[in-house]
Amino acid sequence: MTKKAAERKCFAVIKVRGTIRAQREARETLELLRLSRTNHAVLIDNRPSYMGMLYRVQNYVTWGEASKEAIAFMLKKRGRLAGGKKLTDEAVEKLGYKSIDALAGAIESCKVEFQKLPNVQPVFKLHPPKKGFKGKTKKSFSAGGEAGYRGEAINALMKRMA
Repeated sequence: MTKKAAERKCFAVIKVRGTIRAQREARETLELLRLSRTNHAVLIDNRPSYMGMLYRVQNYVTWGEASKEAIAFMLKKRGRLAGGKKLTDEAVEKLGYKSIDALAGAIESCKVEFQKLPNVQPVFKLHPPKKGFKGKTKKSFSAGGEAGYRGEAINALMKRMA
């Protein structure tokens, strides 16, 4: 395994703001990330092209390193197949994994890209967070808001939104 492959991490990206008055570049980047609506989430890795996309749309999304437990929780609660049916252990076995937890481990270690799984929707459609956002969605997370990089705190937000 190469050094770069060992350093890859899985990021969860959640769109927290609308894009009515956003710049065209930001709207196009959100389309490339498949984040068409507020409260939608995707799982990506930390390769440089994705990181550049995240910094371009950092005022509209929040992201951080997703844990294996949070990914498994999202797959069980909000994972969908291509027809809109729930993602189950039987469907995961057809993909070649023993269970949803095994798939979550492979996604977290970046052995498989969630967006490239066949017959699985690449976007999680989430609820607004329980008890609301803690800060304003227009401010960055480091300034007491919700947008931008939040590190491990993304796992708690994902559980509140599922």
